[in-house]
Amino acid sequence: MLELRPNCECCDRDLPPDSLDARICTFECTFCADCVETRFSGVCPNCGGDLSARPIRPSAALHRFPASLRRVYKAHPVCAPVRPPPRPSDRQPPPSWA
Repeated sequence: MLELRPNCECCDRDLPPDSLDARICTFECTFCADCVETRFSGVCPNCGGDLSARPIRPSAALHRFPASLRRVYKAHPVCAPVRPPPRPSDRQPPPSWA
């Protein structure tokens, strides 16, 4: 099953399950549309594959198959200028994600 990661691996932007700005590769690396277009030219920096719009899981299915809460970050050199300071590890997703 597709892991719906909650953030962009580059800039750490929140990408809720219904986000139209989420992009993924076949290995489920997840980035926001802005990073994909401005930093990676549509190519995944992890595997070299293309990045496509992430499908949206129907809200009824999210109750049985919830989105991931695990935030992923990869230290790509082009991401350093846009990466915000680390977040507390106890951060909870926004209530709208439930």
